[in-house]
Amino acid sequence: MRLNELRDNPGSRKKFKRLGRGSGSGKGKTSGRGVKGDKARTGTTTHGFEGGQMPLHMRVPKRGFNNIFAKDMAIINVGKISAAIAAGKLSVDAPITEQTLRDAGLVRGGKNGVRLLADGTVDHKYTITVTGASEAAIAAVAKAGGSVTVTGHKPKPVNKGRPNAKGKRTERREKAASKRAERKGSAS
Repeated sequence: MRLNELRDNPGSRKKFKRLGRGSGSGKGKTSGRGVKGDKARTGTTTHGFEGGQMPLHMRVPKRGFNNIFAKDMAIINVGKISAAIAAGKLSVDAPITEQTLRDAGLVRGGKNGVRLLADGTVDHKYTITVTGASEAAIAAVAKAGGSVTVTGHKPKPVNKGRPNAKGKRTERREKAASKRAERKGSAS
């Protein structure tokens, strides 16, 4: 083995494709792109384009409705709470809150709170505080001697978080109206 005989392994170094070097190279003119316009450019997509024909995603009928104002609530049933108390995950002595439900691993998600539903049976007397609850769930817990406290949703900020912006506006209008009245009175 001599230094001048050192070579890379066969196929480890691939020759790069020399584009746009004349028609004799086989990759001249459009450099293998084959077309002009959008398809010859980088960073553009023609997903869903069907040559001017009405695309499939526009031909298919749309159904249903997504409420963008819907509250994202985590749901838990009274039966699951009873099972957790029986398993020792929750204590009947202390009041059950949304945080204790999360700590026990019974509830995940629900950025707007927890909603209690009435599926299952209530075997223990307990006090629970949640954002929302169905009437049947409240009745089931009350029948077992417990109580449900519903905190409800937090109200939306008035005027996008600007306190008393409406009040200030009306004050300004009233001042302007009184000035106009004064001017009218002094003019006559």
